[in-house]
Amino acid sequence: MDIFDLNAYDFPLDESLIAQTPLEKRDESRLMVINKKTKKIEHRHFYDIIDYLKPGDVLVRNNSKVIPARLFGTKEETGAHVEVLLLKELGNDLWECLIGNAKVVKVNTIISFGNGKLKAQCIEALDEGIRRMKMIYKGIFLEILDDLGRTPLPPYIHQECEDKNRYQTVYAKVSGSSAAPTAGFHFTEELFRKLKEKGVIVVDITLHIGLGTFRPVKSQNILEHHMHEEVYEMSKEAADILNLAKKEHRRIIAIGTTSVRTLESVFEKYHTFCECRNSTGIFIYPGFKFKAIDCLITNFHLPKSTLMMLVSAFAGREFILDAYKIATEQRYRFFSFGDAMFIYE
Repeated sequence: MDIFDLNAYDFPLDESLIAQTPLEKRDESRLMVINKKTKKIEHRHFYDIIDYLKPGDVLVRNNSKVIPARLFGTKEETGAHVEVLLLKELGNDLWECLIGNAKVVKVNTIISFGNGKLKAQCIEALDEGIRRMKMIYKGIFLEILDDLGRTPLPPYIHQECEDKNRYQTVYAKVSGSSAAPTAGFHFTEELFRKLKEKGVIVVDITLHIGLGTFRPVKSQNILEHHMHEEVYEMSKEAADILNLAKKEHRRIIAIGTTSVRTLESVFEKYHTFCECRNSTGIFIYPGFKFKAIDCLITNFHLPKSTLMMLVSAFAGREFILDAYKIATEQRYRFFSFGDAMFIYE
Protein backbone atom coordinates (compact mmCIF):
# COMPACT_ATOMS: atom_id res chain seq x y z
CA MET A 1 0.00 0.00 0.00
CA ASP A 2 1.10 3.59 -0.74
CA ILE A 3 2.67 4.94 2.48
CA PHE A 4 1.32 8.41 1.68
CA ASP A 5 -2.27 7.12 1.56
CA LEU A 6 -4.24 7.83 4.74
CA ASN A 7 -5.72 4.32 4.68
CA ALA A 8 -2.21 2.88 5.15
CA TYR A 9 -2.51 3.92 8.82
CA ASP A 10 -5.96 2.51 9.48
CA PHE A 11 -6.77 -0.53 11.61
CA PRO A 12 -9.96 -2.05 13.04
CA LEU A 13 -10.58 -1.22 16.70
CA ASP A 14 -13.37 -2.43 18.93
CA GLU A 15 -14.75 0.58 20.79
CA SER A 16 -14.71 -1.43 24.03
CA LEU A 17 -10.88 -1.25 23.94
CA ILE A 18 -10.88 2.55 24.27
CA ALA A 19 -9.94 3.23 27.90
CA GLN A 20 -12.51 5.55 29.48
CA THR A 21 -10.86 5.86 32.89
CA PRO A 22 -7.30 5.59 34.18
CA LEU A 23 -6.17 2.57 36.20
CA GLU A 24 -6.03 3.04 39.96
CA LYS A 25 -2.22 2.72 39.89
CA ARG A 26 -0.46 4.45 37.03
CA ASP A 27 2.39 1.97 36.56
CA GLU A 28 0.16 -1.12 36.55
CA SER A 29 -0.90 -0.51 32.96
CA ARG A 30 0.27 -3.13 30.48
CA LEU A 31 3.44 -2.63 28.46
CA MET A 32 4.07 -4.09 25.02
CA VAL A 33 7.83 -4.24 24.50
CA ILE A 34 8.84 -4.40 20.87
CA ASN A 35 12.29 -4.74 19.36
CA LYS A 36 12.13 -3.08 15.96
CA LYS A 37 15.28 -4.89 14.79
CA THR A 38 14.46 -8.49 15.78
CA LYS A 39 10.65 -7.98 15.60
CA LYS A 40 10.35 -9.65 19.01
CA ILE A 41 7.25 -8.69 21.03
CA GLU A 42 6.91 -9.14 24.80
CA HIS A 43 3.95 -8.51 27.10
CA ARG A 44 4.82 -6.93 30.45
CA HIS A 45 3.53 -4.34 32.92
CA PHE A 46 4.70 -0.76 32.88
CA TYR A 47 6.63 -1.05 36.13
CA ASP A 48 8.83 -3.58 34.26
CA ILE A 49 10.20 -0.73 32.11
CA ILE A 50 13.07 -0.59 34.59
CA ASP A 51 14.29 -3.96 33.22
CA TYR A 52 14.78 -2.44 29.75
CA LEU A 53 16.56 0.77 30.71
CA LYS A 54 20.31 0.88 31.36
CA PRO A 55 22.63 3.07 33.43
CA GLY A 56 23.53 6.12 31.35
CA ASP A 57 20.28 6.10 29.36
CA VAL A 58 18.72 9.57 29.08
CA LEU A 59 14.96 9.58 29.57
CA VAL A 60 13.33 12.70 28.10
CA ARG A 61 9.93 13.84 29.33
CA ASN A 62 7.63 16.70 28.33
CA ASN A 63 6.82 18.65 31.49
CA SER A 64 4.01 20.72 29.97
CA LYS A 65 0.92 21.01 32.14
CA VAL A 66 -2.64 20.90 30.83
CA ILE A 67 -4.62 24.05 31.51
CA PRO A 68 -8.44 24.02 31.89
CA ALA A 69 -8.57 25.21 28.29
CA ARG A 70 -12.21 24.40 27.45
CA LEU A 71 -14.57 27.33 27.96
CA PHE A 72 -18.32 27.63 27.45
CA GLY A 73 -19.65 31.13 26.87
CA THR A 74 -22.28 33.21 25.12
CA LYS A 75 -22.03 35.70 22.29
CA GLU A 76 -22.77 39.13 23.76
CA GLU A 77 -24.86 40.39 20.83
CA THR A 78 -27.18 37.39 20.51
CA GLY A 79 -26.72 35.10 23.52
CA ALA A 80 -25.70 32.23 21.20
CA HIS A 81 -23.75 29.50 23.00
CA VAL A 82 -20.10 29.23 21.95
CA GLU A 83 -17.46 26.67 22.96
CA VAL A 84 -13.85 27.88 22.96
CA LEU A 85 -10.73 25.73 23.22
CA LEU A 86 -7.55 27.65 24.03
CA LEU A 87 -4.78 26.34 21.78
CA LYS A 88 -1.77 28.62 22.03
CA GLU A 89 -0.80 31.69 24.02
CA LEU A 90 0.50 34.40 21.69
CA GLY A 91 1.44 37.01 24.32
CA ASN A 92 -0.28 40.23 25.46
CA ASP A 93 -3.45 38.29 26.42
CA LEU A 94 -3.86 37.06 22.83
CA TRP A 95 -4.73 33.38 22.32
CA GLU A 96 -5.17 31.19 19.28
CA CYS A 97 -8.44 29.34 19.86
CA LEU A 98 -10.53 26.64 18.23
CA ILE A 99 -14.17 27.72 18.16
CA GLY A 100 -16.95 25.12 18.30
CA ASN A 101 -19.53 27.29 16.54
CA ALA A 102 -17.03 29.27 14.49
CA LYS A 103 -19.41 30.70 11.88
CA VAL A 104 -21.05 32.94 14.51
CA VAL A 105 -17.69 34.34 15.67
CA LYS A 106 -16.47 37.11 13.37
CA VAL A 107 -13.93 39.88 13.89
CA ASN A 108 -14.94 42.04 16.91
CA THR A 109 -17.41 39.44 18.22
CA ILE A 110 -17.23 39.36 22.03
CA ILE A 111 -17.86 36.14 23.96
CA SER A 112 -18.64 36.33 27.67
CA PHE A 113 -17.79 33.62 30.22
CA GLY A 114 -18.91 33.34 33.85
CA ASN A 115 -21.28 36.35 33.74
CA GLY A 116 -18.58 38.57 32.34
CA LYS A 117 -15.78 37.51 34.67
CA LEU A 118 -13.85 36.77 31.46
CA LYS A 119 -14.50 38.08 27.96
CA ALA A 120 -12.85 37.22 24.67
CA GLN A 121 -12.88 39.50 21.63
CA CYS A 122 -12.20 38.09 18.16
CA ILE A 123 -9.23 39.92 16.64
CA GLU A 124 -8.69 37.73 13.56
CA ALA A 125 -10.65 34.96 11.86
CA LEU A 126 -8.52 32.12 10.45
CA ASP A 127 -9.37 28.89 8.60
CA GLU A 128 -10.48 25.59 10.16
CA GLY A 129 -12.52 27.21 12.94
CA ILE A 130 -9.52 28.98 14.43
CA ARG A 131 -9.76 32.51 15.81
CA ARG A 132 -7.27 34.85 17.46
CA MET A 133 -8.94 36.13 20.62
CA LYS A 134 -8.06 38.98 23.00
CA MET A 135 -8.78 38.02 26.61
CA ILE A 136 -10.38 40.76 28.74
CA TYR A 137 -10.39 40.29 32.52
CA LYS A 138 -9.33 41.67 35.89
CA GLY A 139 -6.94 39.72 38.07
CA ILE A 140 -4.76 36.71 37.23
CA PHE A 141 -5.72 34.93 34.01
CA LEU A 142 -4.79 31.39 35.05
CA GLU A 143 -6.75 31.76 38.30
CA ILE A 144 -9.83 32.89 36.36
CA LEU A 145 -9.31 30.03 33.91
CA ASP A 146 -9.04 27.59 36.81
CA ASP A 147 -12.44 28.80 38.00
CA LEU A 148 -14.26 28.90 34.64
CA GLY A 149 -12.47 26.41 32.41
CA ARG A 150 -12.75 22.64 32.12
CA THR A 151 -10.12 20.01 31.42
CA PRO A 152 -10.19 19.44 27.64
CA LEU A 153 -10.58 15.64 27.62
CA PRO A 154 -10.44 13.97 24.17
CA PRO A 155 -13.84 13.41 22.47
CA TYR A 156 -13.56 9.61 22.77
CA ILE A 157 -13.59 9.87 26.59
CA HIS A 158 -17.24 10.16 27.55
CA GLN A 159 -17.04 11.02 31.24
CA GLU A 160 -15.29 13.62 33.35
CA CYS A 161 -12.23 12.44 35.25
CA GLU A 162 -13.00 12.31 38.99
CA ASP A 163 -9.43 13.25 39.88
CA LYS A 164 -8.26 16.06 37.55
CA ASN A 165 -4.65 15.20 38.34
CA ARG A 166 -5.05 11.91 36.45
CA TYR A 167 -5.16 13.89 33.21
CA GLN A 168 -1.72 15.26 34.13
CA THR A 169 1.65 13.57 34.41
CA VAL A 170 3.22 13.48 37.89
CA TYR A 171 5.95 15.77 36.51
CA ALA A 172 3.65 18.36 34.85
CA LYS A 173 5.15 21.74 35.67
CA VAL A 174 4.88 24.39 32.93
CA SER A 175 1.26 25.43 32.20
CA GLY A 176 0.23 25.75 28.56
CA SER A 177 -1.10 22.54 26.96
CA SER A 178 -4.58 21.90 25.57
CA ALA A 179 -4.03 18.12 25.83
CA ALA A 180 -1.78 15.94 27.96
CA PRO A 181 1.45 14.18 26.93
CA THR A 182 -0.27 10.90 27.75
CA ALA A 183 2.66 8.48 27.42
CA GLY A 184 3.89 10.00 30.68
CA PHE A 185 0.73 8.99 32.57
CA HIS A 186 2.27 5.60 33.42
CA PHE A 187 5.15 7.00 35.45
CA THR A 188 5.06 7.43 39.22
CA GLU A 189 7.46 9.32 41.50
CA GLU A 190 8.50 5.94 42.93
CA LEU A 191 9.32 4.59 39.46
CA PHE A 192 11.43 7.65 38.67
CA ARG A 193 13.27 7.17 41.97
CA LYS A 194 14.10 3.55 41.06
CA LEU A 195 15.21 4.54 37.57
CA LYS A 196 17.52 7.25 38.92
CA GLU A 197 18.95 4.77 41.43
CA LYS A 198 19.73 2.50 38.48
CA GLY A 199 21.67 5.32 36.81
CA VAL A 200 19.06 6.48 34.31
CA ILE A 201 19.24 10.24 33.75
CA VAL A 202 15.91 12.10 33.53
CA VAL A 203 15.69 15.31 31.49
CA ASP A 204 12.77 17.74 31.12
CA ILE A 205 11.88 19.60 27.95
CA THR A 206 8.64 21.45 27.17
CA LEU A 207 6.25 21.32 24.25
CA HIS A 208 2.83 22.90 24.74
CA ILE A 209 0.39 20.59 23.03
CA GLY A 210 -2.14 22.18 20.72
CA LEU A 211 -3.72 21.45 17.37
CA GLY A 212 -0.49 20.10 15.84
CA THR A 213 -0.68 16.98 17.98
CA PHE A 214 -4.38 16.15 18.00
CA ARG A 215 -5.83 17.58 14.77
CA PRO A 216 -7.29 14.71 12.66
CA VAL A 217 -5.86 14.08 9.20
CA LYS A 218 -8.56 14.77 6.62
CA SER A 219 -6.61 14.67 3.34
CA GLN A 220 -6.33 11.26 1.63
CA ASN A 221 -2.75 12.09 0.65
CA ILE A 222 -1.05 12.62 4.01
CA LEU A 223 1.50 14.97 2.41
CA GLU A 224 -1.34 17.49 2.05
CA HIS A 225 -1.94 17.54 5.81
CA HIS A 226 -1.06 20.84 7.49
CA MET A 227 0.57 20.56 10.92
CA HIS A 228 -0.15 23.50 13.21
CA GLU A 229 2.78 25.06 15.04
CA GLU A 230 3.38 24.26 18.71
CA VAL A 231 5.80 26.06 21.04
CA TYR A 232 8.73 24.14 22.55
CA GLU A 233 11.57 24.97 24.90
CA MET A 234 14.86 23.32 25.83
CA SER A 235 17.16 24.48 28.65
CA LYS A 236 20.96 24.63 28.45
CA GLU A 237 21.16 21.98 31.18
CA ALA A 238 18.99 19.57 29.16
CA ALA A 239 20.93 20.29 25.96
CA ASP A 240 24.28 19.64 27.65
CA ILE A 241 23.11 16.28 29.04
CA LEU A 242 21.71 15.24 25.65
CA ASN A 243 24.80 16.31 23.71
CA LEU A 244 27.07 14.37 26.07
CA ALA A 245 24.86 11.28 25.67
CA LYS A 246 25.14 11.62 21.88
CA LYS A 247 28.92 12.00 22.09
CA GLU A 248 29.22 8.92 24.33
CA HIS A 249 26.75 6.87 22.22
CA ARG A 250 24.31 6.46 25.11
CA ARG A 251 20.62 5.99 24.37
CA ILE A 252 18.17 8.88 24.29
CA ILE A 253 14.69 7.60 25.13
CA ALA A 254 11.68 9.83 24.44
CA ILE A 255 8.60 9.60 26.63
CA GLY A 256 5.83 10.26 24.13
CA THR A 257 5.50 11.63 20.63
CA THR A 258 5.65 15.26 21.82
CA SER A 259 9.11 14.65 23.27
CA VAL A 260 10.11 13.04 19.95
CA ARG A 261 8.86 16.03 17.97
CA THR A 262 10.70 18.47 20.24
CA LEU A 263 14.01 16.58 20.14
CA GLU A 264 13.91 15.98 16.39
CA SER A 265 12.85 19.60 15.73
CA VAL A 266 15.78 20.98 17.74
CA PHE A 267 18.27 18.61 16.10
CA GLU A 268 16.91 19.30 12.61
CA LYS A 269 17.10 23.07 13.08
CA TYR A 270 20.41 23.40 14.96
CA HIS A 271 22.21 20.09 14.13
CA THR A 272 22.84 19.73 17.86
CA PHE A 273 20.91 20.14 21.10
CA CYS A 274 20.96 23.69 22.44
CA GLU A 275 19.16 26.13 24.69
CA CYS A 276 16.24 27.39 22.62
CA ARG A 277 12.61 28.41 22.50
CA ASN A 278 10.85 28.10 19.17
CA SER A 279 7.81 26.62 17.50
CA THR A 280 7.53 23.52 15.36
CA GLY A 281 5.16 22.14 12.79
CA ILE A 282 7.29 19.04 12.22
CA PHE A 283 5.35 16.18 10.59
CA ILE A 284 7.00 12.79 11.04
CA TYR A 285 5.88 9.99 8.73
CA PRO A 286 7.62 6.97 7.11
CA GLY A 287 10.79 8.00 5.32
CA PHE A 288 11.77 10.40 8.12
CA LYS A 289 15.38 10.00 9.29
CA PHE A 290 15.55 10.08 13.08
CA LYS A 291 18.66 11.87 14.32
CA ALA A 292 17.84 12.62 17.96
CA ILE A 293 16.20 9.59 19.60
CA ASP A 294 17.05 5.91 20.00
CA CYS A 295 13.97 4.52 21.78
CA LEU A 296 10.35 5.51 22.32
CA ILE A 297 7.79 5.02 25.07
CA THR A 298 4.32 5.70 23.70
CA ASN A 299 0.63 4.82 24.01
CA PHE A 300 -1.59 3.11 21.43
CA HIS A 301 -2.83 5.76 19.03
CA LEU A 302 -5.90 6.55 16.96
CA PRO A 303 -6.20 5.06 13.47
CA LYS A 304 -5.16 7.44 10.68
CA SER A 305 -3.58 9.90 13.15
CA THR A 306 -0.28 11.77 12.78
CA LEU A 307 0.85 9.92 15.92
CA MET A 308 0.24 6.59 14.18
CA MET A 309 2.37 7.89 11.30
CA LEU A 310 5.16 8.90 13.68
CA VAL A 311 5.43 5.48 15.35
CA SER A 312 5.22 3.86 11.90
CA ALA A 313 8.16 6.01 10.81
CA PHE A 314 10.13 4.92 13.87
CA ALA A 315 9.43 1.17 13.90
CA GLY A 316 8.13 0.40 10.40
CA ARG A 317 4.50 0.69 9.29
CA GLU A 318 3.80 -3.00 8.72
CA PHE A 319 5.46 -4.05 11.98
CA ILE A 320 3.47 -1.45 13.92
CA LEU A 321 0.21 -2.60 12.31
CA ASP A 322 1.11 -6.20 13.23
CA ALA A 323 1.81 -5.11 16.82
CA TYR A 324 -1.50 -3.24 16.96
CA LYS A 325 -3.32 -6.33 15.67
CA ILE A 326 -1.77 -8.35 18.51
CA ALA A 327 -2.68 -5.57 20.96
CA THR A 328 -6.33 -5.73 19.94
CA GLU A 329 -6.35 -9.54 20.15
CA GLN A 330 -4.74 -9.35 23.61
CA ARG A 331 -7.24 -6.64 24.59
CA TYR A 332 -4.76 -3.92 25.41
CA ARG A 333 -6.40 -0.63 26.40
CA PHE A 334 -6.12 2.14 23.79
CA PHE A 335 -5.57 5.90 23.65
CA SER A 336 -5.01 8.48 26.43
CA PHE A 337 -5.85 6.37 29.49
CA GLY A 338 -4.74 3.14 27.84
CA ASP A 339 -1.67 0.93 27.91
CA ALA A 340 1.85 1.62 26.67
CA MET A 341 4.47 0.43 24.22
CA PHE A 342 8.27 0.53 24.49
CA ILE A 343 10.04 0.49 21.11
CA TYR A 344 13.78 -0.18 21.03
CA GLU A 345 16.41 -2.10 19.11
